[in-house]
Amino acid sequence: MKKVGMIQSNYIPWKGYFDFINMVDVFVLYDHVQYTKKDWRNRNKIKVPGGTIWLSIPIHTKGLYPHAAINEMKVSNQEWRKKHWKSLEFYYKKAPFFKKYADIFYQLYMEDDEEYLSQINYKFIKAINKILGIETELRWSTEFKIFGNDKNEVIINILKQLDTDIYLLGPAAKSYLDEELFAREGIKVEWMDYSGYPEYPQLYTPPFIHEVSVIDLIFNTGPDAPKYMKSFKK
Repeated sequence: MKKVGMIQSNYIPWKGYFDFINMVDVFVLYDHVQYTKKDWRNRNKIKVPGGTIWLSIPIHTKGLYPHAAINEMKVSNQEWRKKHWKSLEFYYKKAPFFKKYADIFYQLYMEDDEEYLSQINYKFIKAINKILGIETELRWSTEFKIFGNDKNEVIINILKQLDTDIYLLGPAAKSYLDEELFAREGIKVEWMDYSGYPEYPQLYTPPFIHEVSVIDLIFNTGPDAPKYMKSFKK
């Protein structure tokens, strides 16, 4: 039974995003769709004393938004790389496993000059998958023939090209998904449950905060990170 999931690429996503990837056989980066501002595509949170801060990649949107697709968006300058790396270094230097993974993230930030947001996100996702031991196949929605009258039909047509048996979705998709259409095509729909995550040793607590980049989990727990996720066999 082949299980497939599709989500837009996000910047250094939270642990739930990687659980989602690890629960499917093929994960499709659904980046041919419209870019949305103030979303997770180009930003995420890290833990700091007293709460969280945003790390945001500056995106050139003039003349493009709101019509351009995610995979068409470019960064407006490369200064964000140094700023983000310095923030991670400053706030996580005392984390138990910062030194173990610092070189990997330093290279992603400081030894790369990729301009396209989708490709930046992909590189981080691929590197983090490797750290966590996730071997799911990554694909782009643009690799497939995109056609259909609405969102449901477009997704079904991509899934059929992948010979999908089970389609995994996040709870937000309940607002538009028509399960009957998928059932007619022989595709079973399953819903991701993001609740019930255990707490882990986190810097600057209390309060403990789940909704931060997975980088927080990696720097704080290192090789034990999968133990605090839901998709790995304990």
